Formats: sequence, structure tokens, C-alpha cells
Amino acid sequence: MKTNPRHRFCGSAEHDVSRRTFLGHLGVGATALMTGTGAAHAFDQDLLNGALKRQGKNVILLWLAGGPSQLETWDPKPGAATGGPFAAMPTSVPGVHISELMPNLAKRMDDICLIRSLNTRNADHGGGSRLMMRGRMDEPSLGYPDMGAIVAKELGRANSQVPDYVSFYSSTEGQKFSNLTPAFLGARFAPVRLSDSMVPPNLDRLDTIDGLDHSDRAELRRLMAQRFEASRATPQVRSHGSAFARVQGMMSSQNLFAFEDEPQSVKDEYGPTLFGQQALVARRLVESGVPFVRVARAWWDSHGQNFETHLELVPELDRVMSALLVDLKRRGLLESTLVIAMGEFGRTPKINPSLGRDHFASAWSVAMAGCGVQGGAVYGRTSADGMEVVDGEVGAGDLFATILTALGIDPHKEYFVGSRPIPSTRSKAGSISPIWPEGKSDPR
Repeated sequence: MKTNPRHRFCGSAEHDVSRRTFLGHLGVGATALMTGTGAAHAFDQDLLNGALKRQGKNVILLWLAGGPSQLETWDPKPGAATGGPFAAMPTSVPGVHISELMPNLAKRMDDICLIRSLNTRNADHGGGSRLMMRGRMDEPSLGYPDMGAIVAKELGRANSQVPDYVSFYSSTEGQKFSNLTPAFLGARFAPVRLSDSMVPPNLDRLDTIDGLDHSDRAELRRLMAQRFEASRATPQVRSHGSAFARVQGMMSSQNLFAFEDEPQSVKDEYGPTLFGQQALVARRLVESGVPFVRVARAWWDSHGQNFETHLELVPELDRVMSALLVDLKRRGLLESTLVIAMGEFGRTPKINPSLGRDHFASAWSVAMAGCGVQGGAVYGRTSADGMEVVDGEVGAGDLFATILTALGIDPHKEYFVGSRPIPSTRSKAGSISPIWPEGKSDPR
């Protein structure tokens, strides 16, 4: 087969990348999925951290609640007894195949990096959801902040008038499993949770207060607060003032949560479903400076009728994620926005008597794109029947560290609870570094 020069970093027919290239030594792991150079310690520099914040990096997490099957999405096994009825489709990257249910994403594979070798060892909905959102399990006496809260703290702007963290979850199934929390980072970094509506509640000005009255009241409050703060410059007082300013900002920017003014052609790309509409709003939010948006699509828990469930849900994911990538790229946002598609675990290769697949956390897949991710790459490999990882095993902590690093956040940064140092995440090997820029070799 002819080698595509754009993808000559992949040595095998399946474009798999070796474990040595992928799992980074701590000193070089910070190159992660980014196309820049540098080492992990570089992110300790305040100056560089400030520059990264000004670049406005963002995350859109497509949370596939309930656990999608890797075999019907990113890691098909056609012909195997465990493979199911769907064929594997070639993609824009020679040698890389995904499920035939994803024709649009197959065309976009140049932008996508697949990780096919997750072994997270927790196949419980609640435990798996918390693990994947935190990168580790809580301790009995200490809860850890989730991914969105850390991104909000590290990439949010103190003077921002838009929220730092928004989570859409409209279904009742699994809504509380992740237990999103800023934990010891503080309520300032908690998500704006939207379940009943795509617009935060209570943002409209009361009908009994006209615009001039509202403006005068705000100015009076500002003057009184300024005088109060002059003699009481404590963190608590400053925090109160900041919170009030952010509420005012939310009121003035609530149109970001709507999409009626988007061109019809763009709305058509995302499709008519709620998942598509929320993904479109997520693009609007990151474009306005929101660092982290989670859009949940439930419910993938296909213990029975797995193939019918995925025949419904996978084409929707294909359309929505593809539209999101196209839209972000068209607006020049894909280079600064990390798009992640994952659930809490995968599904068993073994098909149960109800023609379903059960919970499975031993060998499953995640897809990422944007924010410097080297597209067209596949890391890791599972066995022919999909039952186990045979090359490049990745844990939840490694994935979590990679996500932080791709955003320019030091995955080894320590927070303090009292005098106890708490690392941002816990990873044995550091961030995962699958692809080096074209023309560069593995620095190890």
C-alpha cells in the first residue's frame, strides 16, 4: 500500500503508535498531543501560564452517558464472533477503519486521534463516571475536583462575564452519576448545570424594573461596594463583588445560550436533535470564552438490543461531532478547542442472551480532536476479539494528564488542602504522547 506522506509517522498498516512513543516519561510528557515543543517543567512558569490563558484554550466534552460500545464506534472487529453485524469503514487516513455507522467522522479522521487501549478497571456507572471526570477515585476523607473545575480554575479569567464551566445534561438517566464538583477548589469553579432548559434560569430582569432603574440600581450597588471594600479588602469581600459582576455578565450574555440567530445552514449541519442543538450552543460558548463545556448524550447502556440502540445513537453522534469539528475549524477555533468524545466505560465484546453488551472497562476507546492533537493517529491495540489490551494500555490518570497537558495545564501542579499538597491528577507515566510533529523524532 502506498504510504501517505502526511501520515508517515505511523509505521504499521493500522497506524498504531508504539507504547514507547505514546506513554511519555515525566520529563517530556508535556508535549502530549500538542504540536509544540518543550518539557513538563516549562508549564510551571507563571509567564507561560499567563500566555496560555490569553490564548483562550477550551474544551468541549461530548459525554456519552451509559457507556457506548467501542465495537460499534471506534474499534470495530468485523468477522469476529464478538464483532456484531456492522462492517468496518475505511477513513480518510489509509489503514484506519471505524464503524460503518460513522461515515461523516470517517471523512474527518485527519483531525481525530483515537485511543483504543483504555483499561480503567471500573465498570460501575457511578464509579466509572466519577473516575473519568476526575482521573482518580475520591478518598474517604477527600473529594477531588472534576476535569471541568480544574480547567475553569486554570484557564478561566477572573474578570470574565461568561461562566467558566457549563454542563448540559437533559436526560434523567445517569444525570447524577458523575457528581460534578469543584471539591476543594471552591464553589467559584462549580458548573452551571442545565437540565430543564438550555438557558440558565432567573437571568431575565423583572418586568417591574425598567432598564434605567436596573442600571441605576447596579451603579448604586457598585458605589456602596467600592466604599465598603476600601476598608475591608478581604478575599471574601472581593469574591462577593466578583460573583455579582459575573451574574450581571450572565444576564447580559444569555443570548449565547440560544441559537436562533445562527444561519439555517449551520443549524442544519448539527441536525434537529437536542444533542445537536446543545453542541451548537457549546460552540457559541467556547467562542465567547467559556473554557469548559460538557454536553451529555444519554443513554448508551445497551444491556439489551445493543445493535438497535447503537443504530439509533451512533449516527447521531457521527452527525453532531462531525458538524462540531467542521464548524470549529471554519471559525478558526479547532486549534484552541479540545473536543473529547467518551463515556464512563465501553461495552463487553461478549454478546449476552438479550443481544446486548454489558459494562466493560478493560479495553475500550476514546476519541479526541483539536487543540494541537495530531489527527489521523491511532494509539494502542486490542486483541482480535476485543477482550483485552495487547499494546499501549492507558489508565484514567494518564488520559486525564494528557487532557490537562494539551490545554497547557501542568498535570503535576499541586494544590493545597491545608498543608497537604494535592497533585492535579495521579498518573504513573505522566501525560500520553502519541504523535510527534511531522519531521521530528521521539526525543527519548
